Amino acid sequence: MLKGLWCSKASSRNIVMTTFFQPLLLLILPEFLGSTLGIGLGINYGQIANNLPAPSRVTFLLGSLNITRVKLYDADPKVLSAFSNTDVEFVIGLGNEYLRTMTDPIQAQAWIQQKVKPYIPATKIKCITVGNEVLTGNDSELMSLLLPAMQTVHGVLENLSLSHEIFVTTAHSFGILENSFPPSAGAFREDLTGYIRSILDFHVQSGSPFLINAYPFFAYKDNPEDVSLSYALFQPNNGTIDPMTNLHYDNMLYAQIDAVYSAVKALGHTDIQVKVSETGWPSKGDVNEAGATVENAQLYIGNLIERIEQNQGTPARPSQPLDIYVFALFNEDLKPGPLSERNYGLFYPNGSAVYNVGLQGYLPNMDYYSASSANIRRCMTFHSFIWFFIFVVFQLQAN
Repeated sequence: MLKGLWCSKASSRNIVMTTFFQPLLLLILPEFLGSTLGIGLGINYGQIANNLPAPSRVTFLLGSLNITRVKLYDADPKVLSAFSNTDVEFVIGLGNEYLRTMTDPIQAQAWIQQKVKPYIPATKIKCITVGNEVLTGNDSELMSLLLPAMQTVHGVLENLSLSHEIFVTTAHSFGILENSFPPSAGAFREDLTGYIRSILDFHVQSGSPFLINAYPFFAYKDNPEDVSLSYALFQPNNGTIDPMTNLHYDNMLYAQIDAVYSAVKALGHTDIQVKVSETGWPSKGDVNEAGATVENAQLYIGNLIERIEQNQGTPARPSQPLDIYVFALFNEDLKPGPLSERNYGLFYPNGSAVYNVGLQGYLPNMDYYSASSANIRRCMTFHSFIWFFIFVVFQLQAN
């Protein structure tokens, strides 16, 4: 054989799979395996675990599911590199521990130059969340630093001519509301109004969305005797009527979203979009976590996906399709807190579904990635491409 074209049978098999089969899978798997999930569905990709698949494998899982919007809680370079030259749009995160340093323009610019600039435009970074659920924490210093940090990061993006491509926002707990029912009477907590009013002004000036983490599960868990499980799970039920608007609500999540819109309006704004940055239902929980079961998680996520595919809006905003990030992609075994915190995933780390909601994902085996790039270059022969191409054509014709 010619020098440079030799490789072992096992290596050759892996090379062909890596070089040719995987790109093809990205094209055909959404047709054969995945569900066409409307533009309104995104996924939270948390990584507080020690058994998750490599990001390079996750690209195939999300490709097979036809999910093109992902929210991270950091700016993991391995993830951002793995999703280079894909259609996936990213929300990346600055943790609460960064708030102080992000008020310094020099340090904020250094972060952007290191964590964002090297990956764009090949990786589609569309939004940066500065902090998570800061206003419902117990650190008053972080609360006071939140808006300045958001402003500084946005200012750096403006200076780099990136502010029209990458928005800056923060994600809030639903606990920032003082009142959520009826939805038309939604109101923010009085002690947080000063912070939120200024943040809303920032959203108007920058054109960024208001993010809320909304979990009907928490409402049911805390009060299972008074909260209808069917109402929380999008199951058939009598629903509720907002006496001020006469609008009918058949599920809690829609009521929560409209309550946030009402709270925003009460502070003088009708031009800010509300997006759900997290929602989900755990498949397992502690004995005191009512409703945390596989069956309920399957119903909540499955029914939510159906409504997103129908481009539904809420009763108060029927023409505006839902914009939601489901929590979460994987179960995360190292998350602290109650058992439920480690069981929100749609998938186990091995790629198998925790429950069936019609999402048949594909996670390639580790040995598909065992070949080095040097071997790939050595084994890419013309005849191997031709034979592989013929095989694929016959397989497609047979189907």
